[in-house]
Amino acid sequence: MKEIIIATKNPGKAREFKRVFDDQEFTLKTLLDFPDFPEIRETGTTFKENATIKAHAVMERFNLPVIADDSGLEVRALYGQPGVYSARYAGDHNDAANNAKLLSELGGVPKEKRDARFVSTLVFANPKNEEDLVVEGEVKGIIAQFPQGDDGFGYDPLFYLPELGKTMAELSVDEKNQISHRGNAIKKLEKQWQDWINW
Repeated sequence: MKEIIIATKNPGKAREFKRVFDDQEFTLKTLLDFPDFPEIRETGTTFKENATIKAHAVMERFNLPVIADDSGLEVRALYGQPGVYSARYAGDHNDAANNAKLLSELGGVPKEKRDARFVSTLVFANPKNEEDLVVEGEVKGIIAQFPQGDDGFGYDPLFYLPELGKTMAELSVDEKNQISHRGNAIKKLEKQWQDWINW
């Protein structure tokens, strides 16, 4: 079995990638399988840089193909913030504090100026490939006035999808995967990786 590492400790993310490789002879592992692997410092200024840092740190340690992603929320009225700092906007991975800060920053901004997008950049690095495979996915929406929905994580309760009349947190997992930024990036990966990878 060929091994591919997904550079995440999030089992939900790993499940999203699993369907890409379902029909193949692969074993997918995550960083949960390597509990001693040190924390990776994301020092990049773009999603691509952070995903590349993660992918290469893991690839160099295990000499195996690695997929890493970096993703976040860009709000036009905030000039693209919180961007790469989405997970630590108000406190490290504190969803409630991050959402509260976002609503505060957008206080008084009317609905027509609250447009935003979720972005996900995937980097697939392989020791036998000279260049990484890089794909990006996005989904556009509006930042709601208050949180709605109990599913999802991060900014999902505030990210309203006008065409569905729901926030991301009001979607089922399957519905979210169909339209999400990471889901869209994974679809692009699915179309390209077999032509790119060098076993």
